[in-house]
Amino acid sequence: MTRRGARLLPLRRRQRSAGTLQAQLYDRIRQAILSGALSSGARLPSARAMALEAGISRGTVDAAYARLSVEGFLVTRGAAGTFVTTPLPIPPLGASAAPPEQPRLPPRARAALRPFQVGVPAVDAFPVATWSRLLGRHARRARAGDLAHADPCGERALREAIAAHLAVSRGVVTRAEQVMITGGYHGALGLLVHALARPGDRAWFEDPGYHRARAALELAGLRLAAVPVDAEGLDVARGAALAPRARFVFVTPSHQMPLGMALSLPRRLALLAWARGAGAWVIEDDYDGEFQRASAPLPALKSLDDQGRVIYAGTFSKSMFPALRLGFLVVPSGAQDALARVASVLHPAPSLAVQRAAADFLGEGHFARHVRRMRALYAERHAALSRALEELSSPHLQIEQRASGLHLIARLTGARDAEVVERADLLGLAPGALSSYQACAATGRIEGLLLGFAPLPAARARQAVHRLAQAIEQALAPGSTRGAGAAQEASRRRSGLSPWRGPSRST
Repeated sequence: MTRRGARLLPLRRRQRSAGTLQAQLYDRIRQAILSGALSSGARLPSARAMALEAGISRGTVDAAYARLSVEGFLVTRGAAGTFVTTPLPIPPLGASAAPPEQPRLPPRARAALRPFQVGVPAVDAFPVATWSRLLGRHARRARAGDLAHADPCGERALREAIAAHLAVSRGVVTRAEQVMITGGYHGALGLLVHALARPGDRAWFEDPGYHRARAALELAGLRLAAVPVDAEGLDVARGAALAPRARFVFVTPSHQMPLGMALSLPRRLALLAWARGAGAWVIEDDYDGEFQRASAPLPALKSLDDQGRVIYAGTFSKSMFPALRLGFLVVPSGAQDALARVASVLHPAPSLAVQRAAADFLGEGHFARHVRRMRALYAERHAALSRALEELSSPHLQIEQRASGLHLIARLTGARDAEVVERADLLGLAPGALSSYQACAATGRIEGLLLGFAPLPAARARQAVHRLAQAIEQALAPGSTRGAGAAQEASRRRSGLSPWRGPSRST
């Protein structure tokens, strides 16, 4: 390999200190990327070619490539091949450090893991070798019949495995026929709006709520009512007053995104009663229901639904890894035909090999073991971040503790959260601005930081918090506010979101 693909030295087979062949290959490629020998956008040889060049098995290459992809160094583009992430996820080794008063702007690669990043699990602890083995198994076992059109609603084995998993872990009793496989949560949203919605339909949406879903639904032509949340979750009475004839309710009942409370039982029952009377669909986004630190995970809202009004949306982005882009819906009989028709022409399920590997990952117990390990790891990382924040004792941060989820909320006083996020970005951090999740500020603007702890190793928590304190101090410095509105707009542009268009779109 040249500058576009630096040639690797032969791997050492007889020296134990060198590690496994897979680890050696992983290290060589990683170091080539970090040093700049493999430049941004460089195309790597195919797994077969790399195996021949390095004198190792193709499975070893597949496993090393998969690990680098999970960590954000590589990206696979189907038949086009495997490439170094563009732009590079981190600066090359040896890059001169900028002085503290003028920190170096890191590359804008949102695929790279950075401290406090929200919505990303601990991909560094994912069993990549196991997943690669399962994926390789089904790639090698492809039959001629697999090359034709697959079931657009998903592979039967995966649907059965998900149904079995939900019955045990989430209290949702369903049949495999009611499970539909989707391209992650956003694939599920696309399927739902194409199958069940009409332009101009009203929908309740939590405020604050998941901004990417809000943007997707607005692009689809839905008119969203920004329904406030309080300590009990979605305010059902307020929603009924704002949009009594809404066709949809989008809700995160197990762990409200972003504030973290659970929807109380009285509110759950009230929501189901209203939906039954209004003939509305309740879309339950259970994005991280597996991770409850204080007790067993709360049962899903779907488990209380005896009238077929709740469509349960799940994803493996948090429990496995985001690049998998694998999700599912549990669909009541009243919506099955419409969703199946749309899936067949617009939103077919992901590739068979991925689905079959995921079915084995669940069915052979790897998923359950991984989730148990992650609960312990997240408890450790949550505790480490909490301790570091307590030691900081900043008068500008008030930490809110919740019993579930993968991020902490730090309420902010004295500075605009969007500007702190901008300053933190310059220091290599990736907290989220709570205000960006707010649709309507009629009751007062919320200011705070979302601090993801899942991708932050416990040993790095103090260092990350120290850099966060620097960002806050810079945002508080006289003359530092070059316009919080401009900073927030820049943050929205980087995330690909359009700004909220005002109260007229939420009422």
